[in-house]
Amino acid sequence: MDEQLDFGIHMIIPLFETSDGSVFGFTTTHINTWIVIAVLTIFGLYVNAKVKNFKTIPDTKFQVLIEAIVDMFESFTASTMGEKNKSFSMFYGPLFLFILLSNLSGLVGLRPPTADIATTFALSLTTFFMIQWYGVKSKGFGYYKELMEPIPLLLPLNVIGELSNPISLSFRLFGNILGGTIIMGLYYSMIPWFGLIGIPSLLHMYFDIFAGALQTLIFIMLSMTFVSGAME
Repeated sequence: MDEQLDFGIHMIIPLFETSDGSVFGFTTTHINTWIVIAVLTIFGLYVNAKVKNFKTIPDTKFQVLIEAIVDMFESFTASTMGEKNKSFSMFYGPLFLFILLSNLSGLVGLRPPTADIATTFALSLTTFFMIQWYGVKSKGFGYYKELMEPIPLLLPLNVIGELSNPISLSFRLFGNILGGTIIMGLYYSMIPWFGLIGIPSLLHMYFDIFAGALQTLIFIMLSMTFVSGAME
């Protein structure tokens, strides 16, 4: 039961220890993130090898599947960011797959990397810097004049609102995934053996599959909205 109730991040490969006793090294988040990246990398290399044999008219189910995935990401990006920004699908498509696979990794006994605030905050910082970059690229440094609209008196509130975007993005994803991890751990540790027949599969369908897919969609959609809003 104690193992089931342990939701912390553990040091797997310690590298060095500081004078105050802090240990630095590779944690469960690092290892599990590398596993997710490795799976996506292998999948990408496999697709890249198969693309060379793709026909103008698909003649295999695999080509139909890959083209459907690409079309889905392009359509979703165009509907959210506008047709002129459809090329962003090349960034948000892989990011969607990474977050989704990270959220679903709990199904195979891994601690989801997105249950670590460091992971979700790093992802949200990517969105934050993209907002600044594309805002300045589209409007010049006049982009920051919008922080004084509609009146200069609101500058502090607008700055706080700008800085709160990565925080809200990171905590929304982190909180939902960690919450599901904790609930499943509590269930497995407190329910007798007969409660482990059938019911856990339903809980995993909700907390891992449904909630994981939903939070991935929300994170990507909000990121797209923030970036496209900065460019308008």
